[in-house]
Amino acid sequence: MELEQNRAIKEKMHGGELYLPGDGNLMREQMGYLDRLYDYNMTRPTEGAKREAMLKEMFAEIGEGCYIEPPFHSNFGGHHVHFGKYVYANFNLTLVDDTHIYVGDYTMFGPNVVVATAGHPILPELREKIYQYNFPVHIGRNCWIGAGAIIVPGITIGDNVVIGAGSVVTKDIPSGVVAVGNPCRVLREVGEHDREFYFKDKRIRWQ
Repeated sequence: MELEQNRAIKEKMHGGELYLPGDGNLMREQMGYLDRLYDYNMTRPTEGAKREAMLKEMFAEIGEGCYIEPPFHSNFGGHHVHFGKYVYANFNLTLVDDTHIYVGDYTMFGPNVVVATAGHPILPELREKIYQYNFPVHIGRNCWIGAGAIIVPGITIGDNVVIGAGSVVTKDIPSGVVAVGNPCRVLREVGEHDREFYFKDKRIRWQ
């Protein structure tokens, strides 16, 4: 009976249905992941190999060469997070991973980025009972998510995208663009100008 209840709540968690996150078994499982996250955040800067080994235990999937600068925050300690290879995250990355978050190879996160899969109903009576729903987030390959950006549940961001600092991403973003603002909108495509200049009037010196 208990096994069936656990299976049912997991199906709701990952299926976009309303559920109660305060379920006792679910919270006990979550606390175990959060204890491991606490240990990760207590590692020393010189313990790079230890951090890498811990992330392999904590994450659903993680490729080679990934680096997450503590403090790192995550509702399930990375248990529902899928990173490709060479993903980099600066200080205070927050992954609200109540369901799955997918991040492609070579993507970078600036400081204080929030990626959220969890939401709560607009209807006050349901929020009062602490109902929740989750939708996965997909971030493509070789993206740069600027400092302080917020990505809300259910969003897909394509490959080779730059999200400007402080942006709030409430709609899907196609590949190969610079997108900024609140709400985040496409500013322009990544193009030939970017092959010549890396910042304002600073030219790239191709060797």
